[in-house]
Amino acid sequence: MRDFSHFAAVDWSGAAGEFHRGIAVAIIGGQEDAPTLLRPDHRWSRGQVLEWIITQCPPDTLIGFDMGQSLPFADAGAFFPQWPNSPPDARSLWAMVDSLCAGEPHLGVNAFVDHAEISRHFRRHGNRQGDLFPAGRGRMRVTELAQAAMGANPTSNFSLVGAAQVGKGSLAGMRLFHRLPRDIAIWPMDPLPPRGKVVVEIYTTIAAMAAGRSARASKIRDWDELARALFALGCRPADLPSGPVTDHAADAMITAAWLRTHSARPELWRPKALTPQIALTEGWTFGAV
Repeated sequence: MRDFSHFAAVDWSGAAGEFHRGIAVAIIGGQEDAPTLLRPDHRWSRGQVLEWIITQCPPDTLIGFDMGQSLPFADAGAFFPQWPNSPPDARSLWAMVDSLCAGEPHLGVNAFVDHAEISRHFRRHGNRQGDLFPAGRGRMRVTELAQAAMGANPTSNFSLVGAAQVGKGSLAGMRLFHRLPRDIAIWPMDPLPPRGKVVVEIYTTIAAMAAGRSARASKIRDWDELARALFALGCRPADLPSGPVTDHAADAMITAAWLRTHSARPELWRPKALTPQIALTEGWTFGAV
């Protein structure tokens, strides 16, 4: 294992447009009392998050992104079965998303999900369903099955409709990952390096459950409730305001604190179901065991 100086969490968004209420970034140092919400009155763009990671984030920071690193692969032996151009691994998938969407600003992904072959696998746009989207909730990655076994309620990254969908944000995040310098490791596609910034996938519900919340009541919208959750994660939040807080800000702050508390657990870096093939194709959610 290795030590990190700081722990950051990004509550992400795949919404259309440039600036988003749904993006929040929080960071905590190893010895700090509580996480800091960065630019609390600012609407972040996805490009600004990318720039912050590259140029402003402290050099030995563990950075969690609340999004899916990849699409299901293990269940069918491919991201897009029956299509000969289906990418062989996650980094190739990121490159394809970014290439097909090169003309879209703000890390948009419409050109990818509207592609004649790729669209067949998605549930998208007004509940239209591709002919290769299976019945039910859709295909799941192995890590999402592990999340469900923990009591969480993950959704398929192939679903792009509904309030709980995470597919659009995940695809936009893949464009960001493709643009990160290679000296910033993305685990588990990259091995854990002895130093430097490391990006992981997070699921904020796992952090909330570790703070004593249930999966169904994982969202916090009150500063007093947030203070109690942070205290349960080893923080000493003395100067938080009172009244309402956005669930995006709360998710980011709780998850940054959770990363600090739990990142030294060896089993979280070596989940039982994480094989080398899954690491390179589907990725993994840090904290899913």
